[in-house]
Amino acid sequence: MSMNSIYRGDVLSLDIYGQSHSESIGVYIKGLPAGVEPDKEKTQAFMKRRAPGQNKWSTPRKEADEVIFEKEGDSLHGYIVNTNTKPKDYASIMNKPRPSHADYTAPMIYGEDASKSGGGIFSGRMTAPLCIAGSIALQQLAKEGISIAAHLKEVAGVKDRSYLDLDPLDEGFRKDLELVAGKEFPVVDDTAGDKMKDAIDLARMEGDSVGGIIECVVYGMPCGIGGPLFYGIEGKIAQIIYAIPAVKGIEFGNGFEATRLKGSENNDAFVMDGDKVKLETNRSGGILGGISVGGSCAPIVFDVAIKPTPSISREQRTVDIKEKKDTTLVIEGRHDPCIAPRAVPVVEAACAIALYDMILAGKEQEK
Repeated sequence: MSMNSIYRGDVLSLDIYGQSHSESIGVYIKGLPAGVEPDKEKTQAFMKRRAPGQNKWSTPRKEADEVIFEKEGDSLHGYIVNTNTKPKDYASIMNKPRPSHADYTAPMIYGEDASKSGGGIFSGRMTAPLCIAGSIALQQLAKEGISIAAHLKEVAGVKDRSYLDLDPLDEGFRKDLELVAGKEFPVVDDTAGDKMKDAIDLARMEGDSVGGIIECVVYGMPCGIGGPLFYGIEGKIAQIIYAIPAVKGIEFGNGFEATRLKGSENNDAFVMDGDKVKLETNRSGGILGGISVGGSCAPIVFDVAIKPTPSISREQRTVDIKEKKDTTLVIEGRHDPCIAPRAVPVVEAACAIALYDMILAGKEQEK
């Protein structure tokens, strides 16, 4: 059975291949309109935001993540040559499934082909090909006046400023959020970011890890994209967001908080802002009935929950599959004490793929 991971949108399709410590990893992209070419400099700048080995709160594994593009038939092939693989780091635990990893479940489908070296196809390393495709989608959405920006909303209980804490008609947060992509640590409030870094460093020194919440905001989305049931924007975005390893939840607008409110408290009132209709609040996250309200009315807003990195250097309980007995393991190798900072651009990429596919589908229907 092929270990490639395939996404089939309404127009776009992605075929992601490779493993964490394989010779190369990449993606074949089909469905791009004629004339669409990647801006290699913009793609490389975007890839750098998720690349490993750049600071002490990420894995020390260093990869340049230089993207090579090739046109192959009706597909655009983007790939990266892995240069810093160390499969021997996992030799001592090949028969001991790591807690919260796919080591136990993957062999049930792929048998001996399911590499346990760095998580194989299930590794967070495989978000790099997703970002290759996402960078192209982001470039094309920008031409439509659509921008996607994310930041760390919370890490280890430390909170950054949030879109939902502010007046949705205030453009100030948008300007601050757009600066995040140029920062080493992806937060709006740098003071909060320093506290997050301290919490991450403390977990690292304790041989442990922490998780986080990523908030993503889409500005400029046209009104009327999406549809009911299986065609809703929430489902389209969520499908690809859940392709990101370590994602354990997604909520749109105020999400689960809505369950604690009355309808009169949760509803977003429509108001006139000059000659434009806008939402007085945006608890819906800019989506009503699975359809975009529209960037001039309210942006799309959603949160993504990222679990603590499961690979930690503390001793953990597991089993020895070969010996059929309880045992313990200590995971060696190079791991992020918090994967959430590097996941920020990945969330942007996943969202961009979903929205670009929906926009392309809408254009095809208009023909």
